[in-house]
Amino acid sequence: MAEFRFSCNVFAIRSASEFGDHCRRVESLGYDVVFTADHLGRPSPFPALVAAAQATERMRVGTLVINVPFWNPALLAREIATTDLLTGGRLEVGLGAGHMKWEFDEAGIEWQPFGARTERLRSTIAELARQFALDGFPQQQEARAEHGLPALRPVQRTGFDGSGPPLLVGGTGDRVLRIAADTADIIGISGIRQIPGHPPGTFRICTAEEIDERVRFARENAGPRADQVEWQALVQAVAPSEDRRTTAAELLPRFGGTMTLDELLETPFLLIGTVEQMAEQVRRNRERFGFTHWTVHAPYVEAFAPVLQRLREAG
Repeated sequence: MAEFRFSCNVFAIRSASEFGDHCRRVESLGYDVVFTADHLGRPSPFPALVAAAQATERMRVGTLVINVPFWNPALLAREIATTDLLTGGRLEVGLGAGHMKWEFDEAGIEWQPFGARTERLRSTIAELARQFALDGFPQQQEARAEHGLPALRPVQRTGFDGSGPPLLVGGTGDRVLRIAADTADIIGISGIRQIPGHPPGTFRICTAEEIDERVRFARENAGPRADQVEWQALVQAVAPSEDRRTTAAELLPRFGGTMTLDELLETPFLLIGTVEQMAEQVRRNRERFGFTHWTVHAPYVEAFAPVLQRLREAG
């Protein structure tokens, strides 16, 4: 089974120096990737990734995830290629269909049904692969030849049908998981689901039994690729504790009555307990679901670090 990888995401940037210090701290704790999101009110993803790469030595950088309906594919291709170049080929590209209706409203972008947004995701992946495979635009060939200019292309040639950086696609619904199964190098299981009858963006955490079925669905659609891709889990909370059950009971009201106490203790998207108990959770969930890439939200970077280190020490 593949070795573990560990990552975290960025919620805010307070200053250039503080962000550089934060990224160096994350790297020193042993994290492999730092991710940015693509939400209004959060830092712009690609400049932040360039800054993160400049502040660190080995850590990869990525998007978790780009809100594809916000972007024109040609302009997105330019951003990805430029960022891959400026980070020295350390970029991982996560793409998603978008889920927060209020962001579309604030941005003046039409909010389409989920099916239309996922089709936009699929077509954008195909167009990015086409753009990355080109040797630049033919309209610029003469000028490039005259001045000795290279075509703008990604450094990496692994994802996007071998023309660009590694591609991450994640979700829990059938449509997105089919796209991930067909195209992604990293299949992310986000572990949250829209609550029916509530406004878009109102989620609940999935149970372990639901994830058994979701992983099985994704693997069946991936076919022979299922054992070649990386499987990622996005942890929603990390709760260090000497008493797992009591802490879980205290957390239970946060989830609005959507889970039982035993379901909360078993879901792979909440890590609760001592360092060794949380490490055992991660190991057990690797065996059960195949998750080898574990991502934590920004507030839990320090809390998860001893777990990460324990898992690394144990090989």
